[in-house]
Amino acid sequence: MTRSLLGISTIVASAWIAGCQGDAGVVSQPETEPGDLGASESGESRESSLQTRASGPDIAITFRPVDNTAADDGSFFRGELTIENRSGIRLDASGWQIYFSFVRRILNDGEGNATYKQNLAAQGLKVQKGGAARSGEYFVLEPLANFVPIPPGGKRVIPFLAENWAIVKTDAPGGFHIVFPPSTQAWALKASTVWDASDPKQTKRFPGDVVPTQTPALRYEENAPLDRVDLDPASSLIPRPKSVTTGSGQYRLGGKIGIDYQRGLAKEANYLKSALGDVLAGSVETHERSRCGSEIRLVLDPQGSFGAEGYSLSIDPEKGIEIRGADSAGVFYGIQTLRQLVPVDAYQAATRPGGKKTSVQLPEIDISDTPLFSYRGMMLDVGRHFQSKQTVKKLLDVLAFHKINKFHFRLTEDEGWRLEIPGIPELTTFGARRGYDPDEKQQLHQGFASANDLGGGDNIQGKARNETEANGGKEPTYQGFEQATLNYVGKGSGFYTTKEFEEILAYATERHIDVIPEIDVPGHARAAVRSMEHRYAKYAATDPVKASQYRLADPNDTSKHTSVQGYTDNFVNPCLSSSYAFLAKVVREIKARYDAVPGAKLTLIHGGGDELPSLSNNVWWQGSPLCKANPETKDLGDEQLKDHFFKKFHPIITATGARMTGWDDIIHNGLQLEGFVPMPWSNVWQWGREDDAYKYANEGRSVILSHATNLYMDLAYNKDPDEPGYYWANFVDDSKTFNYLPFDVFAIATHNRMGHPIAPSEWDNKVRLTAAGRANVLGMHGLLFAENVKSPELVEYFAFPKILGVAERAWNTHTPTAADLPAAWKQFVNTLGQAALPRLDFYRPVDVRRELPRSTGINYRIPLPGAKVVNGQLLANVRYPGFNIEYSTNNGATFVPYTGPTGVSGTVLVRAKALNGHVGRTAKVN
Repeated sequence: MTRSLLGISTIVASAWIAGCQGDAGVVSQPETEPGDLGASESGESRESSLQTRASGPDIAITFRPVDNTAADDGSFFRGELTIENRSGIRLDASGWQIYFSFVRRILNDGEGNATYKQNLAAQGLKVQKGGAARSGEYFVLEPLANFVPIPPGGKRVIPFLAENWAIVKTDAPGGFHIVFPPSTQAWALKASTVWDASDPKQTKRFPGDVVPTQTPALRYEENAPLDRVDLDPASSLIPRPKSVTTGSGQYRLGGKIGIDYQRGLAKEANYLKSALGDVLAGSVETHERSRCGSEIRLVLDPQGSFGAEGYSLSIDPEKGIEIRGADSAGVFYGIQTLRQLVPVDAYQAATRPGGKKTSVQLPEIDISDTPLFSYRGMMLDVGRHFQSKQTVKKLLDVLAFHKINKFHFRLTEDEGWRLEIPGIPELTTFGARRGYDPDEKQQLHQGFASANDLGGGDNIQGKARNETEANGGKEPTYQGFEQATLNYVGKGSGFYTTKEFEEILAYATERHIDVIPEIDVPGHARAAVRSMEHRYAKYAATDPVKASQYRLADPNDTSKHTSVQGYTDNFVNPCLSSSYAFLAKVVREIKARYDAVPGAKLTLIHGGGDELPSLSNNVWWQGSPLCKANPETKDLGDEQLKDHFFKKFHPIITATGARMTGWDDIIHNGLQLEGFVPMPWSNVWQWGREDDAYKYANEGRSVILSHATNLYMDLAYNKDPDEPGYYWANFVDDSKTFNYLPFDVFAIATHNRMGHPIAPSEWDNKVRLTAAGRANVLGMHGLLFAENVKSPELVEYFAFPKILGVAERAWNTHTPTAADLPAAWKQFVNTLGQAALPRLDFYRPVDVRRELPRSTGINYRIPLPGAKVVNGQLLANVRYPGFNIEYSTNNGATFVPYTGPTGVSGTVLVRAKALNGHVGRTAKVN
């Protein structure tokens, strides 16, 4: 698909020269002239011809950014779509519609500046929000009467203007499908995107963006201080324990292994038994009694000096292994440390049939350990893109391996509702499904270029048959952007049944992880709102009471708002009693799931509350007649209505025995909710809210740090067009999570998101954390929002190794100072390269009850090497010492190991290689 652009440079150039320097709406002539091809086909005849093709019309659409610096203020950019008509169908003015997803608003005709103005009408085209609701990032492109047809074999370049910028391939539009009215059948089109990373107009957000684009030479300089250091046993562990003493001896673990455990530790013993069975040949037995000669002893020691979740681990050449914990969680974390001390080669051997070792040598060691924070978490959003219970379970196990103990489960979003609620089936029969349905009678419209993945049921025919086909014939590795994610790869549909959710709770509980469900309201609630409108329409004629029972919107509300994501109909109305009946029902059913799982703790319920758009140019509910008719709300302004909503939602949550948490937007207006735990997130440097978390903690509120600048794992690792993810708050890599200083974020706030230095004096007037406030910081978590997390592999790519920095900073009681960070970071990357990531190469989730498919390995991000050629010598390095580097001088036909400076000529390619043989992206050095 990419090669379809190779022949259009003349067209592109002539289009811009002819008029796009002063007008973004010039028509470029088709490469093949239409000629006399007869009358246009009707929708019916076109549809008939398409039905003979299982794959639908062969039409390819390619997006290319042209100039992000077209507006000095970054308000819009110039881009282009190329339509290549490889089908036998003539695209004329008689009525076709191309729908697609695009996270940037396309400017209206006439918008722009003195140099560039949008003028699609001159090209015989119009574009508007797609579907009857005209809501979200769903667009439709349609011809006007003056549209010059694109014949079979023809191409058309469509220049256009869109809001802000597009500097990474994730920004590209996708999910293209065509409809020929009056037919209602949609056919998938082939989408791709091309970028020139060397062109600053395609990689700068606007002229003031000074963040450098990634190059091998830049990486070489960044990696230069990160040379290899030898690891002692303590340095191989993530998170690093509080106290470690090593001896010179070793203990051989193998053969017939006995695990002796105290009453109350049966689950931990069985977990350890399963884990050892995965890596060692021989037998493992557990005994609930004191048994002389047992190799491993698990002991509860609540009177010990560890503190909650703390433990000690002793490996003695004569006495064997003893793990003592302040509680069962502490014992469990001691088990995880023991697992990390097992040599990597044993895990590697266990992946081969019959390859398990009969024994392993463990170091003589004494560890005493306790966590810094009681809340060490990760948030996973499954509303934008659904992830299966198997994917979630695997993730939970590897999180537990690194002593993460909270799983914030974002179950609802504008784009999907993911939990079955008995009594409200519409939430999942309608709100958990996406597809082509312009009137949204049966499902939501597509979002973020996905519907029901590559499967059926979404009324989009002709999708690729597999991910390789969706990726243009190349099997995706998900080590960076893959064009398959523009071609419907991504589970827009899906939900957890009550049984599946209970399974997840049981699995998490077994690993001492508390699951914190999020129901995001009153914004980000379109899936729920539209589902309840669907329910209303279903019952309005036959059972008006049932129809209105859980309705969330006032049908006569004239309020106008547009959310950050482009939605205009995604608010729950705070003035309806049915809104609170809905929330009470949902919360009761969630509580019932926990009650059904022995040991599962519902400690917190997240009530959402984020991103209601600014009232400077939006109205939330002032146009609602039902708000004006309600005595409680008739005199309230919009901010007061939001407070009213959470005053009523709060007791619904606390009635379960859980505390309420939520995004700190909830309390921006000064709202007081007893026991509320804010998650402050909007700390973007120089946006004004950098010290909110410290204000809350100093006021006596419990706080969970959720800072976007360092903890949002869905943000792209760095500025590279092939690096997936957004970047609105920052570029976030593993150095951002590791170097995060929870008690002094200003020490790391050295540059703003556009790369400009920030003077330390700029923070002089910001609130600092007091000693009393520090005690109110419950902890921190890494957050993975899912706009671009379209496969299980991408869950792992975005999360690892970033979450390991979160695990280290949340557990390790020795928080470095800003001055100590460079040395600490050097040590950490060595731990990653020599120990932690090789362990993940061969990681197998502990599967006590045989719930998961047998699989090994985590698709963590493999770094691109740094490299440069000096005087004909290739010099290369890598961020994680211990990783192999390979290079090619024959355009990638073969790669050979790089062992040191070596003579090269011509084009040189480099890549890094993990211990399990997986390779990262290839970079061209010169």
